[in-house]
Amino acid sequence: MADGHKLEIFRGLVKFKSNTQKIWGVLAFLTLITAVEVVLGIIKPASLTDTYVLGMKLINWIFIILTLVKAYYIAWDFMHLRDEKSALRRAIVWTPIFLVIYLVFILLVEADYIYNVYKDGFISWNF
Repeated sequence: MADGHKLEIFRGLVKFKSNTQKIWGVLAFLTLITAVEVVLGIIKPASLTDTYVLGMKLINWIFIILTLVKAYYIAWDFMHLRDEKSALRRAIVWTPIFLVIYLVFILLVEADYIYNVYKDGFISWNF
């Protein structure tokens, strides 16, 4: 592990003088991403809800991506992954990313199958 904690975020673009300032900076960044998610959830723009990408609405993809960005940044900054060796960082960060991508793929395939069974199969919509 490195000797001391870095007082910068965004790969050195924003630098802080103390840990307290850095915590407030990270809080502001995570709050901004959360505010974007909340505003998109309230407004639900037609351009995002009517557009489908890989069988799912674009707004849902945006929510998934923003949530992954927040999770990555929390692990990167608060769990001090940026101070670790690159092999450990990759093992910790890439494993959940691949698992989430796999989970989304499985959910989309299964949901499409269930929809097609109800739509074209012998089972009718009874609810």
